[in-house]
Amino acid sequence: MMKTLLKGFRLKNILGIAAGSLLSALALNLLLAPNQVAPGGASGLAVVLTHLLGIPVSVLLLLINIPLFILGWFVLGPRFGINTLVGSLLLPAFVALTEHYAPVTQDLLLAAIYGGILLGLGVGIVFRSQGTTGGTTLAAQIVHKYTGFTVGQSLLGLDFIVVALAGIVFDAELAMYALIALVISIWVIDLVQQGLSRAKAAFIISEASSAIASAVLEQLQRGATILDGRGAWSGREREVLLVVVSASEISKLKALVAEQDNKAFVIVTEVHEVQGMGFG
Repeated sequence: MMKTLLKGFRLKNILGIAAGSLLSALALNLLLAPNQVAPGGASGLAVVLTHLLGIPVSVLLLLINIPLFILGWFVLGPRFGINTLVGSLLLPAFVALTEHYAPVTQDLLLAAIYGGILLGLGVGIVFRSQGTTGGTTLAAQIVHKYTGFTVGQSLLGLDFIVVALAGIVFDAELAMYALIALVISIWVIDLVQQGLSRAKAAFIISEASSAIASAVLEQLQRGATILDGRGAWSGREREVLLVVVSASEISKLKALVAEQDNKAFVIVTEVHEVQGMGFG
C-alpha cells in the first residue's frame, strides 16, 4: 500500500499542492465562508454545513475528504497516490490555521469575484502539481464509475447540487453569488492549467512550401514542421507546414507567406501553452 501511495512522489509537486491548498484556504476564510458564498465542491458544502451544524469548515472538510479518499481507494483502486492524500489533508489543515483571520470584505459581489479567483488559483496550482484536494473530485470519479456520466458531467452536477443547497439553506441571492464564484473559479483553474503564455499555430498549404519554410527559418528564426497531406478532391500529394510563433509574430508570418505565395491556404489557431526551443 505504501509503495502505491509513494508512486509519483515528487517534492516539487508536494510544495505546489501545499501552496495551492493554502491559497484555497485563504479564499475560504477571508472571502467566501464569512459571506456564506458556497461555490460548489467540498469547500462549498462545508460552508453550508457550517451554517447548519456550527462545526468549523476545517473539521467538515476533513470529515468529507477522508471517507471519500478511503471509498475511492476501495472503489477505484489505489491509483490516487500520495498527492491526493496530501491535498485531502493539507486543505483542512490550512483552513484550520487561517480560520481566525478577519474577512477582507463584506461586499458579496467582491467576495464572490475575488474568492472565485483565489480559489481557482489555488485549485489550479494543485491540479498543475498533479494532485487534488479530494472532495467532489473523488466523488465525481466514483459517480462516473457507476453511471454513464463523464467525470466532468459528474463534477458539474455535484457542484450544481451544492449551489442549489446553498440557495435552500441561505437564500436565492446568495446562491447566485455562489454561482458567480463557481464560474470564475472554473475559468481560473483552466487558465492556470493551460498556462498564461499565448502563441499561434499556423497550418500552411502551398505549392511553395519549401520557400516558405526557408523564409520562416531565416527571417522569423522559427522552426517549421513539414507534414504529408493529400487533397480530398484532387487526390494530389502535397506538403503542409506547421509553424508555431508568438502572438506578436503572426502578422509577420502571414506577410511572409503572402510574399512567397499569395494563394497559399493558411489556418491560424490559438495555442494555450508551448514548451520547447524558443518558448518557455
